This record gives sequence, C-alpha cells and structure tokens, in this order.
Amino acid sequence: MIPPSFTYARATSVDEALALAAEHGEDAKFLAGGQSLLPLMKLRFAAPSMLIDLGRVTELSYVRDEGTYVAIGALTRHHDVVHAEVLAADIPLLAAAAETVGDPQIRHRGTIGGSAAHADAAADLPATLLALDATFVVKGPDGTRSVPAAEFFKGIFETALEPGELLTEIQVPKPASPAAWSYQKFNKRAIDFAIVGVAVQGAGRHARVALVNMASTPLRATAVETALADGASVADAAQLAAEGTHAGSDIHASKAYREHLARVLTRRALEEAAARA
Repeated sequence: MIPPSFTYARATSVDEALALAAEHGEDAKFLAGGQSLLPLMKLRFAAPSMLIDLGRVTELSYVRDEGTYVAIGALTRHHDVVHAEVLAADIPLLAAAAETVGDPQIRHRGTIGGSAAHADAAADLPATLLALDATFVVKGPDGTRSVPAAEFFKGIFETALEPGELLTEIQVPKPASPAAWSYQKFNKRAIDFAIVGVAVQGAGRHARVALVNMASTPLRATAVETALADGASVADAAQLAAEGTHAGSDIHASKAYREHLARVLTRRALEEAAARA
C-alpha cells in the first residue's frame, strides 16, 4: 500500500531535529532506520503529516566505553551493535540479541534507538535492554533527562518520550559477570519477531530475566528473579515465568502456548547463563 501524503525534512543535527519537531507539533514523527515506521505508514496505522529524517545526524551513531557503562548513540545500526568490540567483551548479551533482529538488510538499516522508541513488545532489543538495566537519555525542549529502562516502556507502542522529545543515547551498565548471559527466542522463521523470547543477564541469585512478547510491553520476570534470589533451583524458578504476565492469543500462538514457551525458554536461558558463568 501507499502511505498518505506527508511533508519531509532532513535534519543534520539533534538541535535542528528538535527545532523541526517543535515547529510541527505532535503530527511530526522522527524517521531513523524506517524499519518500523514505514511499514506502519503503508498500512495506514500511522499517518504523520511531517517526517523528520534523522539519517544524517551522525553525532548519534557511536558505541563508546565510558568506564562503568557503554554509551550507545540512538542512531547506531543493529549491525554496528553486533560488531562493536566493547559490547562483545563487556555486554555480549546485547550484541547477541541484536544479531537475531530480522535479516541483514534490517540490521544494516534499523537502529537501536528506533527499536527502543517503537516499543514493540515482540522486539528483541527492548526486553534485552530491560534485562541489562539500561538508561535512556532523552533530549527535548526542556533539556535532557535520563529514564531507567524499568520506567521507559509504558504500553503498546508507548514510551516515556514526550511530544517533541528525541531519544539520543542508551547507557548500558557493564554487568558484574558479563559471561553469564543467554538469549532464547522461539519463532517460525529466523527473520520473524519472537513468539516468545527470554533475555537473561547473570546467573543464580543475581540473574535478571526479561520476557519478549508476554505482555503489551517488555517486562521482567520478577517471580523468577525473586525465587532465584531466595535459593530456588533453576527448574523451580522457571516454572514461575508466566506469573504476572499478560500474554495474548493470535494466529501464531495461544495464550497457554506462550506461557508454556516462557517456562521452557526461561529454564533453557538460565541453564545456559549458569553454564557460561
């Protein structure tokens, strides 16, 4: 399908992008890699009157070692996240999850900030960033603020971003045990979104577990984490993976099947993380 008509502007800096957003108001949308927004526009699920292209805002494309954390520019392509040496060494979970996103074309065009801001509960990176306790740096007309991952994802395709604000950076703390991680994903084809996915960082009592496509937002498997912290076995803790979730039913899987997958994949992920620790 052909999207509805819109006005197009190309920004070359963060300040220019924010000025354009302020000028055109809530009908303006930022365009990063376009791998999420453009399909929605073609299906008429989104109809912005103004598209602000961020493709030439090169200041937001980087992966930097900042000592206790890694700073990732919001316009960093998935491909660059996969191949960043500092992530491979210190936060391999994020690099591995990025490598499962779509296909090579999507990974070369899509951006980590675009994925986070789109907030699709079935996407790989939002849940992974949640498991890693990332912080999102947001810039808008009132200045810059930082939003913890636990407060960033608000609802279906909804985040803490206010109108006119732009996600500029993602700060990911270096885990105490970087080798203890796992990303498990069940889908029909390798290029598909996850029917269910599980991201685990850490092992044993210190494991953090996040679920993909088990609610309207990515969410932490708090029942699993609490059980592990109290000394439960991996097998017993994994049986709690569906507690507190709100999995839906669709043409891909029923609610009951998704809950079953969550338990199975959580156990596999916890076992793999423990074996790597």
